[in-house]
Amino acid sequence: MGRPKGSKNKQTTATNTQEIGFEEKIWQAADRMRGHIDPSEYKNVVLGLIFLKYISDRFEQRHAELVAEGEGFEEDRDEYEADGIFWVPRDARWEAVASAAHTPEVGKVIDNAMRQIEAENDSLKGILPKNFARQELDKRMLGDVVDLFTNVRMTSEGNTQDVLGRTYEYCLAKFAEQEGKNAGEFYTPTCIVRTLVEIIQPYHGRVYDPCCGSGGMFVQSAQFVEHHSGSIRDISVFGQESNPTTWKMAKMNLAIRGIEADLGPHNADTFFEDLHQDKRFDFVLANPPFNDSDWGGDRLRDDPRWDYGVPPAGNANFAWMQHMIHHLNDHGRMGMVLANGSLSSQQSGEGDIRANIVKDDIVEGIVALPDKLFYSTGIPVCLWIIDKGKMGRAEEAGKVLFVDARELGTMVTRKLRELKDDDISKIAGAFDDFRKGVLEPEKGFCAVATLGEIEKQDYILTPGRYVGIADEDGDDEPFDEKMKRLTSELSKCFEESVRLQEEIKKNLEAIGYGM
Repeated sequence: MGRPKGSKNKQTTATNTQEIGFEEKIWQAADRMRGHIDPSEYKNVVLGLIFLKYISDRFEQRHAELVAEGEGFEEDRDEYEADGIFWVPRDARWEAVASAAHTPEVGKVIDNAMRQIEAENDSLKGILPKNFARQELDKRMLGDVVDLFTNVRMTSEGNTQDVLGRTYEYCLAKFAEQEGKNAGEFYTPTCIVRTLVEIIQPYHGRVYDPCCGSGGMFVQSAQFVEHHSGSIRDISVFGQESNPTTWKMAKMNLAIRGIEADLGPHNADTFFEDLHQDKRFDFVLANPPFNDSDWGGDRLRDDPRWDYGVPPAGNANFAWMQHMIHHLNDHGRMGMVLANGSLSSQQSGEGDIRANIVKDDIVEGIVALPDKLFYSTGIPVCLWIIDKGKMGRAEEAGKVLFVDARELGTMVTRKLRELKDDDISKIAGAFDDFRKGVLEPEKGFCAVATLGEIEKQDYILTPGRYVGIADEDGDDEPFDEKMKRLTSELSKCFEESVRLQEEIKKNLEAIGYGM
C-alpha cells in the first residue's frame, strides 16, 4: 500500500496532505512511539489519537463558522449536533492537548479529553481508549506525534476525501501487517472489500455485516455510493461484532467517515445474541472467520435460521452463510468471503446444504480468488454471491456465473498480493455482463453453468470445473507437427547432455580425478 513520498514541508490542506503521503508519515512517527507495547494494544493508542484529532478538528471548523456568523451560538451544543458533529468540551479540544505535547502530563491530558468527550456524547460512551498515561508509553514520542497532528488539518474540504479516514484505514492495514495471523479479526484487505462492493453494488437501502470487524465493508459501501454520484444517506448501515475492542474500533472508524451505523448497544456473539434478529436487509457483506470450529453449533441444532440444513458443529462456514441468507429480504443480494473448502466439502452434511442452496436458485456467482491476499493466512479463498431476486430475471434464472480469478493480482511484497483496479473491474464486469445477458465466456476465466450442469458435478462449485483452461496465445500449430518438433528438440538436448558429460570426465582426468 505504497504512497508517494513528499517533501518535508508541513501542509495544511487535505489535498496537499494526500500528495505528501501523510498516512505514511503518521504511521512512521507513531510507530517510533510504540516502545514495548504489544501491537494489539498499541493500535488502540494510535487510532484513538487519530480519532481525537478528527472530532476536535470538525468541532473547531464549525466553531469558527459560528463565530464568523456573529450570532453568539458558538457554544450552543445544538448547532453542532444538528450537523452530526460531536460536542467537544473546552478542555478536551485539541488546543489543550497540543499545549501539553511536551510536558510529562501529555498522557493524562489526552486521557482526560477522552473521558470528557465520552461524558458529553452518549454514542461514544465506553468507546474511546484511555491508556495514554501508561508508563510504558514514551511521552516524548507521544508529544512528537501530537505535534505532527497539530500541523495537519483533518477535515474534508469540498469533495476531497477525508485525510483522517484514509490515515485510519492505512494504519489499520499496517497493524494487520504487524499482527499477522490475528489480523483477520479486525481487518479485511481493502482490495477484497472493494471487489465485493463492486459486485454487490449497494447503491441504496439497508446494508448489513454480521461480523463487521473494524467496519471496512461499510466504509467501502459508502465510498461506492459517493463515487456513483449518490450520498451516504442513501444507505443505512447495520452490523455486529463479538470482539469488544474491535467493536470500539468500528464505532470510531464509522464516526470518522461520517457514517451513522447501528452496531447494537454492545459487542455480542452473532449466533447466540442476534442484535438485529427481526430485521431484513437489501445487502449483506461479510468476511466471517474461516472454518471456525468453536462456534457453539452443538447448542443451536434447532435454530430457525438453518433453512437449508443443520450446519456441522465443527465448522461455522454454512452457519454464517445461512444466517446471512436468513437476513436478506425478498430481493436482497449478498457477498461473502469463505474458505475454498465451502465449494466442495462433503463432510458432515455440508454437501447437502450446498446442494439445497443451489437448488433454491439463489446463488448468482462464485469467484475463486488468488492466494496470499490476507495478512492472516496465505490460503486462497472464494466469494459467494447470493441474490434472492435472480429467479425473476430471465438472464440469470437457473444459471450460475463462475469466475476463476486465481491468476489475477500483483505481488506487492514477498508474502502479500493485491487485486489492482483492473483486476477488480474485470471481475465485477463479468457480473455486470451476466446480469445484462451479454456475457461472453472466456476460457480459464469465466463461464455460465445451468443448475443441471452443476447437478452433474455433484453440486461442487469450484470455478475451475466450469471455466476450463485458457488457450495458449497463438498456439495454432497442428498436434502432429508440434510433437515432431518437440521430439527433435528433446533429442538435441539429450545429445548435448552426453557431450557435456564427456567434457566433464576429460576435465576431471586432467587433474587426476578420472572416473
